[in-house]
Amino acid sequence: MIDETVAEIREMRSHSSSAVAVKAATALRELLTREYVSAEAFDRDLEHNAGALRRANSSHASLHNAMRSITTATMGEGETPEAAKQLLEDAITETVDRIESGKRRAAAHAAELLDDGDTILTHDYSSTVLKAVETACADGNLLEAYVTEARPRYLGRKTARTLAAIDRVEPHLVVDSAGGHFLPECDRVLIGMDCIVEETLYNRIGTYPLVATAAREGVPVTVVGSSTKVIDDFRFENEFRPDSEVMREPVEGIDIENPAYDATPVELIDTLVTDEGVQER
Repeated sequence: MIDETVAEIREMRSHSSSAVAVKAATALRELLTREYVSAEAFDRDLEHNAGALRRANSSHASLHNAMRSITTATMGEGETPEAAKQLLEDAITETVDRIESGKRRAAAHAAELLDDGDTILTHDYSSTVLKAVETACADGNLLEAYVTEARPRYLGRKTARTLAAIDRVEPHLVVDSAGGHFLPECDRVLIGMDCIVEETLYNRIGTYPLVATAAREGVPVTVVGSSTKVIDDFRFENEFRPDSEVMREPVEGIDIENPAYDATPVELIDTLVTDEGVQER
């Protein structure tokens, strides 16, 4: 289960960073089925596997935090393998609950910012953004949503399909380069986040030009996510995806650049919404 989860994270089969953290934490339950001669042997195995999961995507702060929380709460604390296993089970449960409850609270706060008749523009795929929209519509609001495709993996298509299944949402799927064209029709840009580190928002590639254009057009930008994604003691490392995502057949003499994330100064963000509340910037 752990090896499969590492491969899944590396291949970005899960698009939500909070979902990745939950999958990684849950995968560590495999250790509960193994036999150990001592608590020290258990700790070594936990450290090895948590490290493998963390290194599977060095850009996800929520994954980093989840693995750190679990290992800190478990390693060196159990006197026997059985006691260490119980500590691990408790730490996994607490970590998953914190991530999921944080996402729910952040979405609830963001939903309060959406009014009946609002038009939003969103980019990429954020389960927290989708939950916020779903919550706002369940409260009786009618929303219109423009969704950028988020090339080259087209994650915006998944967002548009999810929005289409929510009552009282009218979704529009647009190519990334059309974001600026539709921004004047929008009341708000609503996006998720991979993480915020030292006054920089790291999110799916294409976020920076969209946010910069929104600032130019006077459209407020709201970023929503769990507070576990706002972290200072984290070294963000961008990921460069395979060339084949951009061009299936390589052409001699062309260097293909395919970064997964870009960096947006938080000074361009109007509102940051987390489980801790709404922060106007």
